[in-house]
Amino acid sequence: MDIRRREPDDLGACERVLAEVHHGDGYPVDWPERPRDWLSPPALLGSWVAERDGRVAGHVALCRSGPGDSAPELWSRRTGTPAECVAVVSRLFVAPGARGHGTGALLMARAVRGARELGLHPVLDVVSSDEAAAALYERLGWSLLATVEQSWGPGRVVRVHCYAAPV
Repeated sequence: MDIRRREPDDLGACERVLAEVHHGDGYPVDWPERPRDWLSPPALLGSWVAERDGRVAGHVALCRSGPGDSAPELWSRRTGTPAECVAVVSRLFVAPGARGHGTGALLMARAVRGARELGLHPVLDVVSSDEAAAALYERLGWSLLATVEQSWGPGRVVRVHCYAAPV
């Protein structure tokens, strides 16, 4: 398994893997209108792909915190550091056929390293129903900061677990 920086030419393959994950696991919860834009949000600090046998097998992104992100605020309150001192790990997914080989852990390690290279502390949130993702974060030593409700549009509230990487 090779983890490398995502290149523009990888976006098509990332979109295909994301569609596979969405259809099988329901991630992301809401299919984005423009998946390539969703993979490259304006606050993007970096993104990486896992490559197996010459094919994209997974993806992770690192972003600046934005409006509505609960984990950065929780980390800030817990540590007394500004929310601007964190990076949000996001857009993590692994192709169903590539699971069971530590791909998610490798992608997470790369995102954590990217955050630390920028002098930022990694945090994330995950919908509370995604038990497999939460189990991965906890196996990797991430701390549950809290479970909160986020507004995802008019009349829609979603429970999310907020995590912080080990110090």
